[in-house]
Amino acid sequence: MQEAIKKEGKFKYFEAGSGRPIIILHGLMGGLSNFDGVAEFFPQQGYHVLIPELPLYTQNILKTNVRAFAKFVKDFITYKGLDRVILLGNSLGGHIALYHAKLYPEKMAGLVITGSSGLYENAMGDSYPRRGDRDYIQKKAEDVFYDPKIATPEIVDEVYNVANDRIKLIKTLTIAKSAIRHNMAKDLPKMHLPTCIIWGKNDKVTPPEVAEEFNKLLPNSELFWIDKCGHAAMMEHPDEFNKLMYNWLKSHNF
Repeated sequence: MQEAIKKEGKFKYFEAGSGRPIIILHGLMGGLSNFDGVAEFFPQQGYHVLIPELPLYTQNILKTNVRAFAKFVKDFITYKGLDRVILLGNSLGGHIALYHAKLYPEKMAGLVITGSSGLYENAMGDSYPRRGDRDYIQKKAEDVFYDPKIATPEIVDEVYNVANDRIKLIKTLTIAKSAIRHNMAKDLPKMHLPTCIIWGKNDKVTPPEVAEEFNKLLPNSELFWIDKCGHAAMMEHPDEFNKLMYNWLKSHNF
């Protein structure tokens, strides 16, 4: 995927396929490659897949929050001349997608969230990476998945590097506080956008009851479970994730 990244103005993004646009939003510690399975599958099914790199660590500290990131996504949609998009977000990306749906519903056709923050205060992790402690970071990375082997040395290195970069660590904490501040419990009942919730039954970061709460509060949502699956369903069970999402899209004529 890396070789296909485009850079235009303030945007860096991956793009493939044509048809109904699906815009994918990665999480706080997640890169674009977390969605390799989605990025390979959906362009072959007649969808236009775009994955913008979110400016988590590059924006002014005053613009390092959920609302500013939602505006960045709106600017990206406008820049690309898109309309009636499907937003798919994991973890913080799900929260940004939800906030975008609150602010700019006219830009959207539907929403897919998996392991999303937005309701649960511990969604960003109950404690922050201790600088220099690689074993601790390895354990935290493994906790994201049902199968700890998915936390490859590359993934652990990525989190370790963030934890040991002072500016990135400050911004990570700023984002975590913003996620708590932008709790969406009061907003969700007013959001009528068709929403697909795909959740790992063994998610330790945003436990299953969080998915049930999203499903209860969102008036037009459907909830699907993936067994033996943690916080990043699209990484751990890409085929099952794609099938659930594809069937949901088709059921809504998207």
